[in-house]
Amino acid sequence: MIATTSKLFVRPMMFLAAIAAALSLAGCGVNTIPTREQQAKAAWSEVLNQYKRRSDLIPNLVETVKGFADQEKSVLTEVTKAREQTTNVQLPADILTNPDAMKKFQDAQATLSGALGRLMAVVERYPDIKSGQNFLALQSELAGTENRIAIARRDYISAVQAYNTEINTFPGRLWKMALYPQAKDMATFDISPEEQKVPKVDFSKP
Repeated sequence: MIATTSKLFVRPMMFLAAIAAALSLAGCGVNTIPTREQQAKAAWSEVLNQYKRRSDLIPNLVETVKGFADQEKSVLTEVTKAREQTTNVQLPADILTNPDAMKKFQDAQATLSGALGRLMAVVERYPDIKSGQNFLALQSELAGTENRIAIARRDYISAVQAYNTEINTFPGRLWKMALYPQAKDMATFDISPEEQKVPKVDFSKP
């Protein structure tokens, strides 16, 4: 009788211990969702920072080219308008979870990238521009910024992938249901091969 009673007591205790152990192991992931979310938001801030850096370079770049090739007004106007579009895009507070808003932002930046590429192609026809110290400095800054944009976007895509995976797989999915019901999938970039090209000019050519 004592043995039977002991077994009845031990089994629930073992069950409770197993639950406690499982919760203890899962507990280490209780902060994973907010951590991943903050990492993605930080990566997004860097994306915006680098795009702004590029935008800030464009007025001086356009003025430098205009001084040598004022007849290329259509290309210069295209770049200026494309820059205005990127700066005028209103970013809603929920852009990270709003695919439509993210696409609008991305399309505006892609248009500017294309316009810059055409501007650089025009510069090839003007040796005086290519050899000018102001343009060389601006071109170097632009190329460096384009590279930083590519890195920032790559880091953002990686951070969003980690976050989205966390809230949609076990055990993160359980934590989302229990503690973070407001968590939503974040929107990411859909970068076309054309958009990934960095505007560049080969100054080694005569």
